[in-house]
Parts: sequence; C-alpha cells; structure tokens
Amino acid sequence: MKIAILEPFLGGSHEQWAKGLQQHSAHEIKLFGLPGRHWKWRMHGGAVSLARQLRRANYQPDLLLATDMLDLGTFLGLNRDLCGHLPVALYFHENQLAYPWSPKDADPGLKRDNHYSFINFTSALAADRLFFNSAYNQESFLDGLGPFLKAFPDHRESDLISKLRAKAEVLPLGLDLRRLDVAAARQQVAGPPVVLWNLHWEFDKNPGFFFETLIELAQEGLDFQLVVLGEGFARQPPIFKRAREVLASRILHWGYVESQAEYAAWLWRSDLLPVTSQQDFFGGSIVEAMYCGVHPLLPQRLAYPEHVPKAFAKAIFYSEANAFKAHLRILIQSKPSALPVREWVATYDWQAIAPLYDSSFVKFVQAKTGD
Repeated sequence: MKIAILEPFLGGSHEQWAKGLQQHSAHEIKLFGLPGRHWKWRMHGGAVSLARQLRRANYQPDLLLATDMLDLGTFLGLNRDLCGHLPVALYFHENQLAYPWSPKDADPGLKRDNHYSFINFTSALAADRLFFNSAYNQESFLDGLGPFLKAFPDHRESDLISKLRAKAEVLPLGLDLRRLDVAAARQQVAGPPVVLWNLHWEFDKNPGFFFETLIELAQEGLDFQLVVLGEGFARQPPIFKRAREVLASRILHWGYVESQAEYAAWLWRSDLLPVTSQQDFFGGSIVEAMYCGVHPLLPQRLAYPEHVPKAFAKAIFYSEANAFKAHLRILIQSKPSALPVREWVATYDWQAIAPLYDSSFVKFVQAKTGD
C-alpha cells in the first residue's frame, strides 16, 4: 500500500514520528512536509503548500495520512480531482482545544485562539478516520468540543461530535527507543541522586514550579545533582537563567547535547525525573527516560497514567501540586532503585508498534474501499 503523510509542521517530535513510521512501516510511505516553524501560519497556509506539493509529485497513494496541524478541508478542496476517492486519516499529535496558551500570547484575549480549535474540528469532520496518540488526547478533544461549540451564536452542529467519536481510535506514538541502547546499561553509582530535566524549555512544561521546588529543597540542605537537557532560546522562561545560577554547584550538565549517544548517556546516568507539566498529549521524553531506568514522579493526569503499570502507580504519581515537593523530598533522600517498567514502555518502540500501525491502516482502507 502507498501512503502519503501530510505534515505541515515537519520538526521536532512530529518529524521524528513521520520519519520513524516511514522507516519501519511495511508500506511505501512518501512524506510531504513544511519546515517546523510558525505553527499558526502552518495551520492557515500549510494546506495550500502541501496541496501543490502533492500535485507536483504526481504521486498516487492508496491512503492520505494527515496530521492535526493541517487544514484538511482546505487541502482536500484544492485537490478534489486527485483525492476525492481516497481514504483520508487524520493523526492527532495534539489538539488545540486542550493546548494551554502562553500568557504572553495575545490571541486568547482577542478570541483568535478559537480559530485553531475550529480548524481541528473541521479537519476531523473531513477525515474518514481519526487516530490519536493517547486516550487523553482523544477524550480531551471529543469531550471539549461540546463546550467549545456552545460559545458560538447558532448552528453549532454539536450532534456531529458523536460521528467523530465513532470514527476515532487510539494509535500510540511510535518512538525509536532502541537508539538509547547505545549507552551502557544502568549501573548503581555512589553519590547523591541525579535529577533530570529532558523536556522542552517552554512555559507549558511548568519549569518555574520544577526549578523553584529544587531551589527550596537545596536550601533545606538536601543533596542532589542536576542534569538539564535541551536547547535554550531567546524567549525561554526566565527561571532557566535563575536556576542555572542558584543551582550551579549541583549541575552536571546544562543544555544541548551534540549526539544521540550523549543524550542517551545522560538518561542512563540520571536517577529521578520529576515532572510538573501543564500539557502533555503523550510524553515522549518521559517515556524515553523511563526506558532508561529513570524513576519518574508524575502528575496523575494528562497522558501519563497510560504509561505506568497500575502496580507502580503509588510510587510514581502525585495527585495535587502541593504534594509534589513532599514526594520529591522523599525520593531524593531515599534514592530509589530503578522501577521495572522498561518492558512496559518498550511497547512504544517502532519495532514493536509499527505492525500495529500497518494493520490499522490496512483495516481502515479495506473498510473504506470494500477491497
């Protein structure tokens, strides 16, 4: 089967997913994409550019697989002579209904944020099948549509939500976890526990709460070291600068690493992954750390409960923000051994999950075409 992936935001985790699927699928996959920047413009204009790309390529797929940043209705309208007969699936990496906005962005105050959520809604209507990377992503979108549509004056068409639910299913994110095996396996290292940050340096990961808690615990006299992975940028939250100064004596590494091998080595070297995120539709970085034996401390919400066996829920989750500091204090003082969850999250590795993608696509296309 021939599949055309349509990705207006070909960068970061979106690009890793698209290229990982292309590499590991048994099907022939051709990727049509645009650079991963200017996300608002991609949701508006990406459909026009990708419609032209597909037309110029003279490629005849059996399945169109778009992602949530595409205005799918516009794309299909521009290519109705080429795509009118094709099965169309939409893969949601995130959804704009549940995505928190930066406090520095003026769009929510002007109600312009509603437009991006409405693009998600109309794209879902235009697709024949909806795939979500997590159950949390699926439910936050479908459950959020009712209140969202009620905000409009009339002709809300909220009865269509049930039709969207009927064609939705969860297809977890595929990850190249085996690339992390290049580093030596975890060994017990003497000394204080190593606390890890391997998330984006952005407000929705709540770095202020994370670093302020570490600073308070350091002031209490708790002994720990710190590894902060990722790349800084000009408009990063100011807490990163403050934390680097205040916690300087505890820092083993700060910032970008040059290779995947170095990234993997720091994961294997770390002991604790405290997470304070306000948003995570899947949590690929958390899964990578868990695969390498890092003990996570996670909020019991978002997509995280989907990654943890119930037997370890008590050891991993905190339910209230005010409980985070107390839980982290105990973990730093006790330096617990790695939890045996590696095999659980290893099911997200492409070698394990690509066959699930392939069979889902085949079943969908056969049901749609009758072949």
